[in-house]
Amino acid sequence: MQITNETRIGFIGTGVMGLSMAGHLLKAGFPLAIHNRTRSRGEPLLRAGASWAESPARVAAQSSVVLTMVGFPSDVEQVYLGKDGLLAASGRGSMTIDLTTSSPRLAKRIHEEASRAGVQALDAPVSGGDIGAREARLAIMVGGDRDVFESARSLLGLMGSPSYMGPAGSGQHAKMVNQIAIASNMVGIGEAMAYAVRSGLDPRAVLACIEHGAAGSWALSHLAPKMLAGDYAPGFYVKHFVKDMKIAIESAEELGLDLPGLRLARALYGRLADSGGAELGTQGLFRLFSQG
Repeated sequence: MQITNETRIGFIGTGVMGLSMAGHLLKAGFPLAIHNRTRSRGEPLLRAGASWAESPARVAAQSSVVLTMVGFPSDVEQVYLGKDGLLAASGRGSMTIDLTTSSPRLAKRIHEEASRAGVQALDAPVSGGDIGAREARLAIMVGGDRDVFESARSLLGLMGSPSYMGPAGSGQHAKMVNQIAIASNMVGIGEAMAYAVRSGLDPRAVLACIEHGAAGSWALSHLAPKMLAGDYAPGFYVKHFVKDMKIAIESAEELGLDLPGLRLARALYGRLADSGGAELGTQGLFRLFSQG
């Protein structure tokens, strides 16, 4: 498929990140149809010129390329494979791109089902949170057929930096690598900031010092200040991070890997979610350590 400015684009899932991502496509001049479980979440896009579709199938019926950014693998399965889902209504030669962090196994299944229907499918999870989505600086990890990736590269480039990872499911596997790296890092950052506060240091002075040394990371520079300010607004929800870590643990087990750091992070974030923190941003883990 050749994507041009006249290509009709659909976008399903206009949440914290999806709203900004779809906005970049609209600003680039593409005709855009959107769907979300809660219509009000898409109102800014509708005011800017997007059209509303009542179901995933309706999005597919009026779009040549459909991108999805939903919450959980169960949502992905329903959107793609449900009776009112994308694949049942997509025309032959059309394309779907799932930006959700989901199961590698499900990504492969969707690719197989799509291929049988004559539909091109990519799994393309993203990393960068709400800031990366707003600033079109997302890391986009793409699995699927190489030629389909090349066709979609310029479109994905409007939202960030797309990288080809390999056949179907490879994008999701790459995202698991990303989440595994972040998981233990977030535990370390939360513990470090709690220690800085409890020891009587000026934590912001300490942070300004160490973020330029070996401890430095994107999360330290962007999320530690939010921890210290008590700002737990979600750039990425705890509930979604818990979901991602569950997928990563299951995928690691299928590969015969034991990842104790990941399991510890999953347990700690699970405690946070169970104590009422599921809707917080991932920096909310600081609460567990600072209250101890």
